[in-house]
Amino acid sequence: MTRFFEDIELDRRIELGSHHFTSTEIIDFAKRFDPQPFHLDNEAAKASLFGALCASGWHTACIWMRLMTEHERQQREDLVTSGLPAFGFGVSPGFRDLTWPVPVYVDDVISYSVQYLEKRPLKSRPGWGLVVHRDEGVNQRGEIVLQMTAKLFVARRGS
Repeated sequence: MTRFFEDIELDRRIELGSHHFTSTEIIDFAKRFDPQPFHLDNEAAKASLFGALCASGWHTACIWMRLMTEHERQQREDLVTSGLPAFGFGVSPGFRDLTWPVPVYVDDVISYSVQYLEKRPLKSRPGWGLVVHRDEGVNQRGEIVLQMTAKLFVARRGS
């Protein structure tokens, strides 16, 4: 299990889980956060460039975040249950290159993952390292529907 900066294996892909997007869920999210016609109404969506009701890109990103948070919480619980101290993941200083290359339609099942790309110790924050990871969502046809590159502060061993 990953506990510290030094434990993070580069190029390792971690599967976070999958999510099934329903019509009701897509519309409910859109009403609250992204009220575009192609997210709210089947007929309006048919007339749009998407051709059918589709999820907000922010909806797909929120599901990735929920699954990532659940994964981290489960890792913490497993460590504590094993009698080990929980890991030191810190805050995220942001993300870049967020893309939604393919729409997520009703009944799509998206599988989410994270892959660690690079890491470096931080001179400005002794005891911490910076990890860069690529995050993806892929539909049941193997198409990438969400991709971004994010950063995360992770505690160094012995800090």
